[in-house]
Amino acid sequence: MRRREFITLLGGAAAAWPLVARAQQERLRRVGVLMGAYPSTSPEGQTALAAFLETLKERGWIPGGSAQIDIRWMGDHLEQGKTYAAELVALAPDVIFVSSSAATDLLAHLTSTTPIVFAQVVDPVGNGWVRNLARPGGNITGFALWEPEISGKWLELIKGIAPQVSQVAVLLYSKYAAYTRYWQGIEAAAPHFGIKVAALGVGNASEIAPAITAFAGQANGGLVVIPSPLTNSNHGLITELAARHRLPAVYPFRFYVTSGGLIAYGPDPTDTYRQGASYVDRILRGEKPADLPVQQPTKFELVINLKTAKALGLDVPLRLQQLADEVIE
Repeated sequence: MRRREFITLLGGAAAAWPLVARAQQERLRRVGVLMGAYPSTSPEGQTALAAFLETLKERGWIPGGSAQIDIRWMGDHLEQGKTYAAELVALAPDVIFVSSSAATDLLAHLTSTTPIVFAQVVDPVGNGWVRNLARPGGNITGFALWEPEISGKWLELIKGIAPQVSQVAVLLYSKYAAYTRYWQGIEAAAPHFGIKVAALGVGNASEIAPAITAFAGQANGGLVVIPSPLTNSNHGLITELAARHRLPAVYPFRFYVTSGGLIAYGPDPTDTYRQGASYVDRILRGEKPADLPVQQPTKFELVINLKTAKALGLDVPLRLQQLADEVIE
């Protein structure tokens, strides 16, 4: 080959190198999403997913552009969730984002290599998904809601707003053991407040009304609702039943109170989706789940519905109103 031809060939190859490097850097990344905390018809679920996708966009991951986002909605349908979880793993994504304890557990049993970022779960150490909060040590990390012990705070609030309550029903999702961890915290705290507690385990929506109605015959009764895909997706029914049976009730999230519930104490669940997107971004850029600490919320919202309190004949103490982050008139 003559020298001039060689130089021309070399120059052309050199010009192509940046294009090759850019193509490698801009490789389409695949993100799986398993929505387990809400059904697809839930406004709260749509809001949470939108927060997740918007945060990804802010970090440069555009659906259909730099990233392929595969979304499955599981809600409280465990059998369907098994199918969806297997589908997502089979797609070989770079990372899977998942919400709810039950959905996280499904994925944890399917893969030990695909990076997983969870949100809106309870007790990730106790469930065996991570070694410890500071150093998860495997392929799973994310953002938990709170430790089960904090559920005793719900009893404190129900006594503060309705001192006459002496018996409390705890409505919980019975099909998955993780949600019973909240019950353990409540059961341990109950004697301190002079309250007798009873677990109302429900496995599907049709069991909610009979369970609450059966308990409502108790004198001086109250209700605590444990967060789960089932209770979250039926929050309107639950708050309506509590009002009908005149049960002072404490809920885990604000959206229960905006639909007529009495009082809520808990974190903003949508925020965990934004935070989850930040971890997805870091993993797509090369960090490992084993090195990303599991985080828990540091801010909790106290929301009170004064209209509901009035309908129940309750006089909300001024001090409690002053502590609230939001008071709905």
